[in-house]
Amino acid sequence: MKYVGLTDDPVFRREDHGNPKDWKEFSFSSESEARKWEKELLAKSGHQSGPNNDGWRYGYTYTISGLTRE
Repeated sequence: MKYVGLTDDPVFRREDHGNPKDWKEFSFSSESEARKWEKELLAKSGHQSGPNNDGWRYGYTYTISGLTRE
């Protein structure tokens, strides 16, 4: 399962999620672009998100495992 999130502070979020090894980060120039990206990924099977998607300047994904925090 992949986790999908949005943030304005990717360094903090990565640490908060347990520094996932397969962390991928994307930057956006507008909130609408970021929200569209998030919505498209969440529509795919095997992707989920959580309540702490504060911000929009950066999107990120990682694989949920026993070593990560959602």
